[in-house]
Amino acid sequence: MWFLGAGASVSAGVPTAWDMIWQFKQILYAAQRRVPLSTIADTGNPSVRALLDAHVSGSGSLPVPGAPDEYAALFEAAYPAEKDRRTFIDGMIGGAKPAYGHLALAALLKAGHAHLIWTTNFDHLVADACAQTYGTTKSLSVVALDAPDLAAEQIAAQQWPIEVKLHGDFRSRRLKNTPDELRQQDAQLREVLVDSCRRSGLVVGGYSGRDASIMDALEAALERPGAFPGGLFWLHRGEEPPFERVNQLLERAQAVGVDSGLVRIENLDEALRDLVRLLPDLDSTALDSLGQKQRWWTAAPALTGKHNWPLVRLNGIEVESIPTNARRVVCGIGGAADVRDAILAAKADLIATRTSGGVIGFGSDQEFRRVFAPYDITDFDLSVFEDRRLRYDSGERGLLREALVRGLCSVHGLDAQRRRNVHILAPHDPADEHWGSLRSLVGPLQGRIDGGKVRWREGVAVRLDWADDRLWLLVEPRIDTDDDGSTASRAKAADFARERTARRYNRDADKLIDFWTGLFAGENVRALGIGDGIDASFAVGRRTAFSFRVTP
Repeated sequence: MWFLGAGASVSAGVPTAWDMIWQFKQILYAAQRRVPLSTIADTGNPSVRALLDAHVSGSGSLPVPGAPDEYAALFEAAYPAEKDRRTFIDGMIGGAKPAYGHLALAALLKAGHAHLIWTTNFDHLVADACAQTYGTTKSLSVVALDAPDLAAEQIAAQQWPIEVKLHGDFRSRRLKNTPDELRQQDAQLREVLVDSCRRSGLVVGGYSGRDASIMDALEAALERPGAFPGGLFWLHRGEEPPFERVNQLLERAQAVGVDSGLVRIENLDEALRDLVRLLPDLDSTALDSLGQKQRWWTAAPALTGKHNWPLVRLNGIEVESIPTNARRVVCGIGGAADVRDAILAAKADLIATRTSGGVIGFGSDQEFRRVFAPYDITDFDLSVFEDRRLRYDSGERGLLREALVRGLCSVHGLDAQRRRNVHILAPHDPADEHWGSLRSLVGPLQGRIDGGKVRWREGVAVRLDWADDRLWLLVEPRIDTDDDGSTASRAKAADFARERTARRYNRDADKLIDFWTGLFAGENVRALGIGDGIDASFAVGRRTAFSFRVTP
């Protein structure tokens, strides 16, 4: 069996619960503070997120940020009427098409490697994927929340494949997505889930574990003799720990002898891609046709003459060359966090991460062997960077970002702070004359607020992205703040950053982007500057991407 959450539909364009949480916070903040949504539109900005979190925390009626019931409570607060919630969900999933992961699951169902899918999603992507794979819409039986008896009957009769929607399909009359409704979720359907766990193993993907009723059911299943005979495996994206209740569930499963564990993945599509490679008997017709249906954009032509100017200047500069290889070490170490801890403990000058193929990174061979020898090295060779692994936020792309940031910081005297898939860079010594040009654009480059408790610096956020079949360095001028982590401190830092940048309109923003892109442009930007082992060397272009209108 498979259990799918909102994360399974991200690559199809359906927002995750995390995305919608920030949207709900924006709606509540704008409505209650009577400000335009445009003033808090950039939820990728840590200052904006801190402001929204402070508002929610100060409401006194909503869960604290990060609480398991945060999504459901915010949804109800932003859209009190069920009709409005139904319309919202319909808008979120309208137009979505199956991604690779959905088609791979459909292929697994058709080959008999899976029979039953449980999901908390409202979308129809699994059904659409099955229609493409089977060539008919009659292959998959879909059971919504309003028909628990049907689910039990079809599972008992083994009328595979079956998809069971625990929160009801958006077409269902009984759409359930508020706190009270989640707590009172149909007990009969949950009992079917518990009973099914007694006969099959379970793989959980794209699901955070935030719904108490679902976690209650999985915990109840462990109390049944012979639960999860095929194991219980929770696919978890990213390096942050899962909800504590997920850890508790897996620990409890191991305690009663169930083969179980947390499996860290890049994303569900990539995990299923790796699984498909191991199963040669799958019908891959729909999977093969997916790539042929992808949309392609042609690059804008180069500027010529005096009148062909771009309509929109973008904030990306091309990474014209990247390292060809990285060192690969196959050993018994755990995930990416364990790799970082090992490097830190050994005080080694390495840049490395963990992928499915092993530890990959940059640095001297001697340092790699010193750090990872305690983990029983079985292979020591090279890893090649493939374009297909750079098209999404993979471990390889994250490694390249770390290396490029290290090189930029070394060359230009910058400090870096990592925040999820972004690095915030700021001058180490803002008073240095090296920053005179930036100072002439924005004024002072550093200072203190909140009675001197919070230091701020003018800075820039950078990340890597893939577009037009190549890698780009995206730059976004930011205010870097060192708040103390308290709600009040974050709110004051957010207010200051918003006030300082509010009047940076097109001309000023253009000059800032020009400064940072000009600073970062160059050839042979080296991460470590070492003479042995494998270093990372980059060439960063000068011209930013742009949108161009061609007049017939």
